[in-house]
Amino acid sequence: MKFMKLGSRPDTFYTTEAVRSVSSEVSSDLIIQVKGSRYLLHKFPLLSKCLRLQRLSVESPDSSSTQPQSFIQLSDFPGGVEAFELCAKFCYGITITLSAYNIVAARCAAEYLQMSEDVEKGNLIYKLEVFFNSCILHGWRDCSVTLQTTKLHPMWSEDLGITSRCIDSIASKVLAHPFKVSLSHSQSRRGRDDVSCNGTESLRHSSKLGTKSNWWAEDLAELGIDLYWRAMIAIKSAGKVPSNLIGDALKIYASRWLPSISRARGKAERAAKSSESDDSDSNEEVGSKHRLLLESIISLLPMEKGAVSCSFLLKLLKAANILNASSSSKTELARRIALQLEEASANDLLIPNSTGNSTIFDVDIVMAILEQFMMQGQSPPTSPPRSKLGFERRRSRSAENIDIEFQESRRSSSASHSSKLKVAKIIDNYLQEIARDVNLPLSKFIMIAEAIPDFARSDHDDLYRAIDIYLKAHQDLNKSERKRLCRILDCKKLSMEACMHAAQNELLPLRVVVQVLFFEQARAATSGGKMTELPPNIKALLATHGIDPSRPTGPLSTTTSVHADDQWSVSGLKSPKSKIPTLRMKLAEADDMEDHDGIGRTPNKLKSFCAIPTRPKRMFSKLWSINRSASEKN
Repeated sequence: MKFMKLGSRPDTFYTTEAVRSVSSEVSSDLIIQVKGSRYLLHKFPLLSKCLRLQRLSVESPDSSSTQPQSFIQLSDFPGGVEAFELCAKFCYGITITLSAYNIVAARCAAEYLQMSEDVEKGNLIYKLEVFFNSCILHGWRDCSVTLQTTKLHPMWSEDLGITSRCIDSIASKVLAHPFKVSLSHSQSRRGRDDVSCNGTESLRHSSKLGTKSNWWAEDLAELGIDLYWRAMIAIKSAGKVPSNLIGDALKIYASRWLPSISRARGKAERAAKSSESDDSDSNEEVGSKHRLLLESIISLLPMEKGAVSCSFLLKLLKAANILNASSSSKTELARRIALQLEEASANDLLIPNSTGNSTIFDVDIVMAILEQFMMQGQSPPTSPPRSKLGFERRRSRSAENIDIEFQESRRSSSASHSSKLKVAKIIDNYLQEIARDVNLPLSKFIMIAEAIPDFARSDHDDLYRAIDIYLKAHQDLNKSERKRLCRILDCKKLSMEACMHAAQNELLPLRVVVQVLFFEQARAATSGGKMTELPPNIKALLATHGIDPSRPTGPLSTTTSVHADDQWSVSGLKSPKSKIPTLRMKLAEADDMEDHDGIGRTPNKLKSFCAIPTRPKRMFSKLWSINRSASEKN
């Protein structure tokens, strides 16, 4: 830290009760009132250097009377009694020490007293400007500390150009060496002594202290949001600092100033329950400051993808929800999160709901993120356009460029496909978390589940777990709602363990249990290309539709596309010779008759198949015994 000493006389100021005076043989003839302190001083040393005191002394009502002392009151003095005492001691020639901590207050006070060169050569303003330009602006730590102190005198600092000059100096230092090892504010405190601007260094520091590339971010994190925003804009506008370093700096600043989610939520709840208007007003003021800070950070986010992590963006979104940030800020965050959604986790997506809705988590904003994610990365053509001539005598430069662009589009398409597979896994885990919310509407659960394309789910085990959790938390669902929920489930994509659990799950609709048993039996029957013995009821039913159970069929396709309203229905074991409705259609007809008539009349052809015991566990055990006997024969 650099400093400057002015004057040579010893300090002769002393205090008696609430009065400060100078030890002198000459009696005081000037009384100056600054805030709550009174100073008994002398006209000659002060008026000879302070033009404002000259004018006020002439205008003082005591100046024309026989009173030996003139009284001047400085109620709006910048910097308070400390800054005034610095100026007064300078006028008396008493030694004063100036550094980055007090130069702003001293400069504002000198400007207020009009201690310029017009009054006397070598006056305080001139000396302060020399020290500021030659020492303060050249040192990183001195400039950072000076910039922080300008918040105590914002208007004066702006008018005198102190703030803008500090910001320009800081930005130039960051732009000159954004990666170079340098001293941070904390490291400077430990590894370096003070250095006199008009003397010699008391201890030279080593330039090898510190090893971090974002050495400047920790120091800038001490600034208020207004000064920080201006400094970051100056750094970003040059375009020399990589976006990832900008993102790291914003993360450091957010962790320094933004409160944690739990604390912010607690404050909001206490403010809502508070009956005292003063407490509510203060809480609202704190919330508005945090809201301004958050929106400023969002506006500083780099445009490049990956400059900040998806987890950090989601933390900002959680804070935006709790602090009731503007809709434009939330929309911008949702758009950025969608670009990197495959990096998120299910816990990151659990955004607390701050609106009047009764749900615990904000499902709508996650759905908005999903929609943004699905709209990006449209798959390009799978093969380049072929030439009509079948050969090319000479490849032009433009054709080579087309091929390069095609290869890049293929790579982006592959990346988009893999990212959708990852997002599908994340969303299924997210559904398991929100399914425990008893106030979560069925429509929103289904809406999020259906937002994932069918190809992105290689299996439906995680989706089945989410459905099972939802059914346990919402046992008041009626039959039609349960069937509507299970339509998003594809029984063909369930593993053996999931099928075993589903076959014994009494919360599932009976029709879903039948499908699980049917597909599991059919899967076992067609494994290895050999048809094992099917149960008599299924064999009779297939025979009535012209399907010969003794003839082997091809393996079941697990990628058959089915209508969205009927994805969970039976769609396997089709015979190419069969032109009549399949088992899936028969089950649908049975459900329609059951729903319309209310009597539950089932066609005779399906009674043998649908008449299963009240507990599906027994039938599943029976089918398993058949499978084991068949496998032993093989």
